[in-house]
Amino acid sequence: TVSDHIACGDIICDTQWYADGSKFAFISSSRDHKQAWLRVADPKTGEVRTLLEEKSATQIGDASQPENLWRMLPATNEFIWWSDRDNWTQLYLYDLTTGALKNRITTGDGNVTDIIRIDEKKRQIWFTAVGREAGRDPYHNLFYRIGFDGKGLTLLTPDVGNHSVSLSPDGKYFVDTYSTPDTPPVTVLRDANGKIVLPLEKADISRLLASGWRAPISVTAKARDGKTDVYGLMYVPTKLDSAKKYPIINHIYPGPQSGSVGPRMFIPARGDNQALAELGFIVVEIDGLGTPGRSKALRDFYYGRMGDNTLPDQVSAMKDLATRYPFIDIDKVGIWGHSGGGFATASAMFRFPDFFKVGIAEPGNHDNRSYNIYWAEKYQGLMKKDTLRKTDNFETSANKTMAKNLKGKLMVMHGDMDDNVHPANTVQLIDELIKANKSFDMVWAPNRNHGLNEPYFIRRRWDYFVQNLLGLTPPDNYEIKQPDDPWSRGQGGQGPSWDDFDDGLGARLNPPAPAKR
Repeated sequence: TVSDHIACGDIICDTQWYADGSKFAFISSSRDHKQAWLRVADPKTGEVRTLLEEKSATQIGDASQPENLWRMLPATNEFIWWSDRDNWTQLYLYDLTTGALKNRITTGDGNVTDIIRIDEKKRQIWFTAVGREAGRDPYHNLFYRIGFDGKGLTLLTPDVGNHSVSLSPDGKYFVDTYSTPDTPPVTVLRDANGKIVLPLEKADISRLLASGWRAPISVTAKARDGKTDVYGLMYVPTKLDSAKKYPIINHIYPGPQSGSVGPRMFIPARGDNQALAELGFIVVEIDGLGTPGRSKALRDFYYGRMGDNTLPDQVSAMKDLATRYPFIDIDKVGIWGHSGGGFATASAMFRFPDFFKVGIAEPGNHDNRSYNIYWAEKYQGLMKKDTLRKTDNFETSANKTMAKNLKGKLMVMHGDMDDNVHPANTVQLIDELIKANKSFDMVWAPNRNHGLNEPYFIRRRWDYFVQNLLGLTPPDNYEIKQPDDPWSRGQGGQGPSWDDFDDGLGARLNPPAPAKR
């Protein structure tokens, strides 16, 4: 229910041993992820008993959820189960013998995101959740306590921000670190009721600010329906001239298992978004309908229609932002993404050819029949073939079927040793572009796998936008080098390599200030 396979780190997903080793509980899932069964096995006899069956018209579970949202409590003959059957991820208390529901534990809007601690004697649960507090960023993680009976719900982290907590073994205290994308982390010690006992640390970003660093701007805009709020980040040049017009670039990852923005905490550099903005662009990341963290209805918004890729929301949100920020040139729109973002980028260039003028599609799963089918089936459904029309339900989402619509400038990138998205995805796409007599650009990367996070590929991406959105000529063969400074060099030795950083150049341009003890 929480992964494309059975591995969750060094354990097997969705499994729990009883403390005394007498029983082994596990979840079985159907191939289409629409059914799940909680079962208990006797390791001595091999007998397996089904306790509960969960059903959904779309999917059960999501890769964005943790592995431990359910707990077996044999001492009290109960178990805690999670479900999003009421449109939100909630906790429920069941009888371990009969599998009958005893009572709901959590109710209302908002998703439970993790179970931090269970006190069986006091019959209390400590958990984190998002979207429960009105007027807050719905993606901010907060910490709560509640009774097994659903009573006594208490918010333990009232300060505005995304919270990460570490509970003491006895549950009497917890360390709380909270921040937002534009405010640095604050760490405090709280008692069991959330009262601050001792301020511990406040991140010092003075060096970061002195370097000219600029925080991303949290933005809210309207989705395709003109009513639903979607949330994101906007990056602008540090020397922004509000009287000028800047082309806008959308950095997209459409999900469905995650979104474009990533963590809602403070991060000094989010990839190369700010670096790209410094070249003369407005860069946005927007989590559209169909990405996790909100209600199940929004998470499943384009279930069975993977070609949607949140694109109508990206378009409506950027148009909305352009009405509020006059420095955005909505007539010059670029888009780029990696992997699922590459899939979405090519799709954007084909589905909205008059809106998106320039796109860079890095190794994208352009046809999910050529990708890991078990992943695609979770969000598209099982393949259904129409023998009469010689098609199937995956066909309309495949980018190659729309290649003839291309009007703007498109660059595709792929490594020929990609260990995630097979290069055939891009090969089949460019074959259709050629058949349609469409001009495009390609960077083929010999002996590279899925990452493509080397300086060369970053530079080619920058160059492409500068040439085709700004109409300027970038420096010829500009070389991005690792800076020779104490932070990047470590203790006088060789600094970390590029492969050490998933976020690539952004971490180099905006190194974090050393931690103060």
